[in-house]
Amino acid sequence: MTEQQSIPPSGEQWEIRHGAQRLTVVSVGGGIRSYDAGDRPVLHGYPLNARADAGRGQLLMPWPNRIADGTYTFDGKDQQLPLTEPTRHNAMHGLVRWEQWSLIDATDSALTVGFRLMPSPGWDTILDLRVRYELSDDGLTVTPSATNVGSVRAPFGFGAHPYLTVGEDEVDELTLSVPATDYLTVDDQLLPTGTRPVEGTDYDFRRPRPIGQTVLDTAFTGLAAGDDGRWRVTLSTAARSTTMWAQADTFGYTQVFTGDTLPGARARHTGVAVEPMSCPAGAFATGEALVVLEPGAGWSGQWGIAHQG
Repeated sequence: MTEQQSIPPSGEQWEIRHGAQRLTVVSVGGGIRSYDAGDRPVLHGYPLNARADAGRGQLLMPWPNRIADGTYTFDGKDQQLPLTEPTRHNAMHGLVRWEQWSLIDATDSALTVGFRLMPSPGWDTILDLRVRYELSDDGLTVTPSATNVGSVRAPFGFGAHPYLTVGEDEVDELTLSVPATDYLTVDDQLLPTGTRPVEGTDYDFRRPRPIGQTVLDTAFTGLAAGDDGRWRVTLSTAARSTTMWAQADTFGYTQVFTGDTLPGARARHTGVAVEPMSCPAGAFATGEALVVLEPGAGWSGQWGIAHQG
């Protein structure tokens, strides 16, 4: 009798390659489990025998970050979402990061995954979600899209949760640059209370500087774009760098998290999360930068990761 092979906690594993680069996407949540260039990690992922921790590599739809008390009102209807961050009484990081995604198509260096989000408590319409991952000489390009195939309007926001690394032992060693003029202040539920300039604060990384002992679980906005319309957040040492980029007109926010609340020895030792977000936390309730998808309408954006050394 043949012994049945166990299924990994993250489900099916789909790998693409380009040169020395290797990216593994998983069916649970449709996110990234690992991204390496040769023997060097570009993202701090998680092993085959584990599930994603702290949002690691996950896709955050139809909202990123948090909704206070899981409540919002849309088109005159009060909604109550499940509280997936019970310690702070929040609905957190959307509805799809533990769902089973499907492989739509694949080549050696690119693949597309998809998921149909159906109505559920606190959510009334149907979205077809697609995410394309592609490796090239320039690194990784990720193209998410959403189409409202339901009969009623839908609020929508997108985020992703990769942990960037350059192979450091702890994040204190890293130099960080974030081209943001402002950061968001938050309350005890980590929901925004306002926006303040970074100038003169510990959150000013417009010029690259060491992270040191700075604690970050911070959303930034006012992100300056280059001539190509993309903003860039970079982690670096003297020998290596890893950069998150995103279309500035689509992703007006980024969350930077140094991992201080991770359990045990993982705190500040498993990369820095740099999260492109189309809207801030609480957008379903406040409407801030919220996308509204009419029936039949779609949304798409693009972000990616580049590395040197």
